[in-house]
Amino acid sequence: MVGILFFVLSAQAPLTGIVGAAALAVALGNGAGAPGAYLVVGLVIILFAVGFTTITRYVDSVGGFSALIRAGLGVSMARAGSWLALITYNTIQAAMYGLFGATASGLISRYLHVDVAWWAIVLATVALVYAFGCRNIEVGARVMAVLVSAEVAILLAFAIGVIVRGSAPHGFDLAASFGPQAITAGAPGIAVLFAIASMFGFESTAIYAGEAREPQRTVPRATYLSVSLIAVFFAFIMWVLISYYGASGAQGAALDTLATDPGNFVLVPISSVLGGWAADLTSVLLCTSLLAGLLAFHNIVNRYLHSMAEHDELPRQLSRTNRHQAPAVAAAVQSLTVVLVMAWFMIGDKNPVATLFGWLSGTAVAALVVLYVLVSVSIIRYFRAHRVHSNAWSTVAAPAASVVLMLGELFIIVRNFQTLTGGSATTCDVLLWSVPAVTLLGWLVSTAFRRRAGAGAVEVAVETAA
Repeated sequence: MVGILFFVLSAQAPLTGIVGAAALAVALGNGAGAPGAYLVVGLVIILFAVGFTTITRYVDSVGGFSALIRAGLGVSMARAGSWLALITYNTIQAAMYGLFGATASGLISRYLHVDVAWWAIVLATVALVYAFGCRNIEVGARVMAVLVSAEVAILLAFAIGVIVRGSAPHGFDLAASFGPQAITAGAPGIAVLFAIASMFGFESTAIYAGEAREPQRTVPRATYLSVSLIAVFFAFIMWVLISYYGASGAQGAALDTLATDPGNFVLVPISSVLGGWAADLTSVLLCTSLLAGLLAFHNIVNRYLHSMAEHDELPRQLSRTNRHQAPAVAAAVQSLTVVLVMAWFMIGDKNPVATLFGWLSGTAVAALVVLYVLVSVSIIRYFRAHRVHSNAWSTVAAPAASVVLMLGELFIIVRNFQTLTGGSATTCDVLLWSVPAVTLLGWLVSTAFRRRAGAGAVEVAVETAA
């Protein structure tokens, strides 16, 4: 379970979520109430996880979301779900590559006095991630453990420093961040969007079920533990940041950093509390945090491709594994896919943060929430058809509540999509409509492969009978 847990936590990239999103959530969202928004979203995700972990006891979840959708909504919807998942994870990985390239390029320029294009760093990193993807989960888990532990440690050191040294000028006000009025102040929808993004990847516990011992026990435990840890951790660190600036001054301080570097909303306090060395170390750990997330999402996509190939929804070659029992062919295809997704941004040498990261991360969040809705509906349908679990809370009530709350979140995302992505109205329309368009195209492709596989099986049966 420990190895799976580290893969999930690395996908959620704690340091990336704090340094990359804190200023935006506070400045554009609900100000001092941002920590409360993270807890609220954590509770919604846990509600979703109730049905999610229950159905994984009865359904082979190695295929991830697509397997769960297949169980309740049928093969056709499962194909659409598979492609929706591929869109989700490929776009979030491409977005993270953009932020990684920009951060690494800045560090190299600052410390080595060498200018390296962000896209050159990205291409080299794609090759590195591919190499790790060709190894099994045990090797990857060790790398994840080191990276995640380091980034959590620096943030906890900062939080302890603020509390012990009394670096909060106006004290520690819980009501200012977690009270109902604080959470609903300003534009809470923006904070909710970033909170959802911070939970990205928890569902990968189901994907790794086939590589875990006693998955019926370890998957639910890893799921609840990962969601609870990340929600509480993010809320706590965000609250410490708010306390450092003061509840009344946090939003203004966050707005000031947007004009220069949003990361300074976190890096400046860290430097002030722990020293200049800590800010430098945090910048380096931000790169390793992003790398950890890239590795995690790479592995998630690999397993989706592997599962789809085994179900004859993609070429069978994608299901091949190497001597490490890793889906090496799928890893190569995933790496090429993410390069193609980034190609326009790289060729045009676009701003990787303002365009690649901003546009695609918002798209990924929207696609992910649609997946949550489909899975929740599938859970209800599955347990209505198969009376294998008698607890109405985990089979009906919690999934139904999840559908309602997730649809509300989807409405918030669409309504605030331009603020979230920073793109023009036309760009936002293209990004949002690309999700159903690519899903439909992928469904047609998978259906064609499946029909051809079915026709081939019939021909073999006829020849054998003859």
